[in-house]
Amino acid sequence: MEIVQGRVERILRQKPRNFDAVILDPPRAGAGKAVVSQLVAAGPRAVAYVSCDPASFARDVGYFQQAGWALAGLRAFDLYPHTHHMETVALLTPAR
Repeated sequence: MEIVQGRVERILRQKPRNFDAVILDPPRAGAGKAVVSQLVAAGPRAVAYVSCDPASFARDVGYFQQAGWALAGLRAFDLYPHTHHMETVALLTPAR
């Protein structure tokens, strides 16, 4: 097993890799269309997406869905009660 840590756009631009799974924890602005496209092209079996912003998360899930992926699971955590902040963890997989 190999664990690779770093900015996803840099890691995916390096030598081609085959990932079984990816844990994606982008900044509040989200991963964005280019990173989602790079991840989909890398062909992992699953992406665990950790998000602190519901709006950018929803946008990125839309990019995954446009690429033929599906939201296989979603959990929301209210880590900051009495605020609008929600942490989400989603499992995304290629649609079959």
